[in-house]
Amino acid sequence: MGSGTEGTPVAAGVPSTQFTWEEVQRHCGREDKWIVIGRKVYDISQFCKRHPGGMRVIGHYAGQDATDPFNAFHIDKKLVQKYMTTLLIGELAADQPCFEPDKNKSAVEDFRELRAVVEHMGLMKPNRVFFFGMLFHILLVDVAAWLIMWYFGTSLLPFLTTTVLLCTVQAQAGWLQHDFGHLSVFSKSKWNHLAHKFVIGFLKGAPACWWNHLHFQHHAKPNCYRKDPDISMHPLLFALGKTLSVELGEQKKKYMPYNHQHKYFFLLGPPALLPLYFQWYIFYFTVKRKQWVDLAWMITYYIRIAFTYIPFLGVKWFLIMFFLIRFLESNWFVWVTQMNHIPMEIDRDKNKDWLTMQLAATCNVDQSLFNDWFTGHLNFQIEHHLFPTMPRHNYEKAAPLVKSLCAKHGVQYLSKPLLTAFADIVYSLRESGELWLDAYLHK
Repeated sequence: MGSGTEGTPVAAGVPSTQFTWEEVQRHCGREDKWIVIGRKVYDISQFCKRHPGGMRVIGHYAGQDATDPFNAFHIDKKLVQKYMTTLLIGELAADQPCFEPDKNKSAVEDFRELRAVVEHMGLMKPNRVFFFGMLFHILLVDVAAWLIMWYFGTSLLPFLTTTVLLCTVQAQAGWLQHDFGHLSVFSKSKWNHLAHKFVIGFLKGAPACWWNHLHFQHHAKPNCYRKDPDISMHPLLFALGKTLSVELGEQKKKYMPYNHQHKYFFLLGPPALLPLYFQWYIFYFTVKRKQWVDLAWMITYYIRIAFTYIPFLGVKWFLIMFFLIRFLESNWFVWVTQMNHIPMEIDRDKNKDWLTMQLAATCNVDQSLFNDWFTGHLNFQIEHHLFPTMPRHNYEKAAPLVKSLCAKHGVQYLSKPLLTAFADIVYSLRESGELWLDAYLHK
């Protein structure tokens, strides 16, 4: 038991109450959540509902050590810690380790040392010329798309060329909004948030609040069933991961013919995600949560693109072009974002240390100028997941340090050619589908 009354607030923010890990781990319920950050114990039961990053992302660490994700997601930790003093209820007892006893002590300590080295090397500092260059090239392609249709007309070739260029604008703006969303460009969070709303809202027609809600959960617990929204379609559409696929089969659940999922993925995955699902859901999400500022930013995009191209095409062909852009972008987006995760370990949350968890769920794609541009540097998914606020132009510099740490602790650091990474999505879907079928028929 703790040395004081469990849950008693600490006067003046001084942690006099002490707890064991066993006590902390009991507070992981829907209405009762504690976390540990730097040996300090915080009661976030009510705060998680107003957490700026969203209720779920912080709630996923209830009853656990949240030191590494706290360091990973916040760029002004001292400011955030000032607001946390009212949540402080105590600290770990002196005889308790800094993190859960079942975690790899050496891996945790070495990763935290690596983070300090990375910060000392200046790899968390952005080169803003790089990011303004990325924005400029997006705007340049956007203007070029309009000029082609203005000069050459609306016959098939200029129509398709404009469509491909506008798809490129959408994909590249998607990678750029990702940078701002992760607070990777400016030293002040408010400037990143404002730029994020501009890029994702005005350039793409999507809400920042929706992206934040989903994406931070993904980073907090990647490939963890019921905690990572990116695999939330399991098991309605796909049986993902070896363990969960077998469980579905043993439970005799068959929402889809999963043994054929590597085939229908080409219909329900890359082509359909954006035009058939995200396109309407983003409006539903924004209105339901009353995020009117984000909705206003979104509307500016649809007004802009409509007034730009309807005079050329008319309403019918404008809508055809619009959904063709979304179709092409969806293929680009899904193949790039899933190549790093679907072939990797997918399971329930095992509360692994930050290094082990991220490396189990992510892999890299080999570096090249094209791969960097095509994927928005998400070919360095490992470095991105370990250091989410790191500016993407520094991933390559951090990679040798991460490889060395992984080698030291026997953690697999996997990097593949781009086409191999694409193919592995299909192979992994086929494998997990076969595992499901075998369990379904024989268990």
